[in-house]
Amino acid sequence: MVKKEEFLRENGYENGQVSRTDFPSDFVFGVATSAYQIEGASNEGGRGPCIWDAFTHTEGKILDKSNGDVAVDHYHRYLEDIDLIAKLGFSAYRFSLSWSRIFPDGLGTKVNDEGITFYNNIINALLERGIQPFVTLYHWDLPLHLDESMGGWLNKKIVEYFALYADTCFASFGDRVKNWITINEPLQTAVNGYDAGIFAPGRYENRSVEPYLAAHHQILAHAAAVSIYRIKYKDKQGGRIGLVADCEWAEPNSDTIEDKSAAARRLDFQIGWFLHPLYHGEYPEVMRERLGDQLPKFSEEDKKFLLNSLDFIGLNHYTTRLISHVPECTGESHYYNAQEMERIVEWEGGQLIGEKAASEWLYVVPWGLRKVINYVSQKYPAPIYVTENGMDDEDNDSLPLHEMLDDKLRVRYFKGYVASVAEAIKDGADVRGYFAWSLLDNFEWAQGYTKRFGLVYVDYKNGLTRHPKSSAYWFSRFLKDRANKEGKEE
Repeated sequence: MVKKEEFLRENGYENGQVSRTDFPSDFVFGVATSAYQIEGASNEGGRGPCIWDAFTHTEGKILDKSNGDVAVDHYHRYLEDIDLIAKLGFSAYRFSLSWSRIFPDGLGTKVNDEGITFYNNIINALLERGIQPFVTLYHWDLPLHLDESMGGWLNKKIVEYFALYADTCFASFGDRVKNWITINEPLQTAVNGYDAGIFAPGRYENRSVEPYLAAHHQILAHAAAVSIYRIKYKDKQGGRIGLVADCEWAEPNSDTIEDKSAAARRLDFQIGWFLHPLYHGEYPEVMRERLGDQLPKFSEEDKKFLLNSLDFIGLNHYTTRLISHVPECTGESHYYNAQEMERIVEWEGGQLIGEKAASEWLYVVPWGLRKVINYVSQKYPAPIYVTENGMDDEDNDSLPLHEMLDDKLRVRYFKGYVASVAEAIKDGADVRGYFAWSLLDNFEWAQGYTKRFGLVYVDYKNGLTRHPKSSAYWFSRFLKDRANKEGKEE
């Protein structure tokens, strides 16, 4: 077992002292959101239904029985929200496009002009305020027609439909959008959508095959979109394109070979699952050994598309676990059983690995971000953007507003994690930017509106009014730090 004090002493964790001047002057600080979680207007502007519309309207799927039909009404309030981003001092905004707002049936036969106009308006408003758009093509909201008519991510044909969608987005927005992300967290779509069944489309009937097939087709869809961008648009538009993978850090629970191997295996099953094929044309060896024929194979033609098919890596990171080897896991998830490991949240002696946030899976462990950045930097060399990082509070109607706004734990979280990014840069990692999750409290998938990740509080009971929290003001002060110091030096 690992002793907390020894570990922190050996790893030189500085406990979150950080300043904007610890980062390069061109380092990008931004906030992030996703379409289904904030837009609403589910039946407006020509938008077609997506799998989350169907999933949230199915009894028992969402904790508070809510949905994203209105969400936080960003569709009608985008100018107000973009003004907030500008006032807080962020220089970038990562948001996703709704595939079914651009192609209502997902097929790419008829473009919805109202959807194109909506996203053009957002992009132009950002640029007018000096904010760089970082655009994600897919953040889990697959057009429902593609799922119902052909099995969605289980059908290889979806690679072609995604490529058509991507092509349309590059053509419509790429003159102004210079940073593209193909797919957000394909692991979560694969495992939660096709193994655990707790995310749309909610499948769990064939856990030993479907998650790996859904992941396989997402990887191929990413490569197809990158190929189109590089052949048709990159020279003219001058942008970059990457993939966002999520990874919680896996720290061995002891110095035994078994625990160290389990932690390494855990990382291969998380981030290696999606990055390894883009660097080596195949899945990590440990996945091939453990999954055998359940893991699809890439053809020689596939491999040509895959290799080097990214300009940067987007890394989503929230928390860390201590990992110990457990032979013969017997849980419901095929994906987790195959890893033969246990994720532990206590040090030797019983102390928690970090302060607990609202979600049961989320603990505040800043040093883990430095470790995962360094791991990715060494194993998969490319510029890195931390594309999501944040924590949640429990929604609590009984607390007065001023107490909900004074989010002290989130301030500590961001201080520690931003400091961890600065340490990784000092270690030599090529990190170019950091995006806080999230700009706004929003629809938190299976948890509905019970969890609040926002820097800005959204009052669900009183007209969805926006109120910046203490963490928003912390970022605002942090971001002004360099400007103030540079102004004094002049």
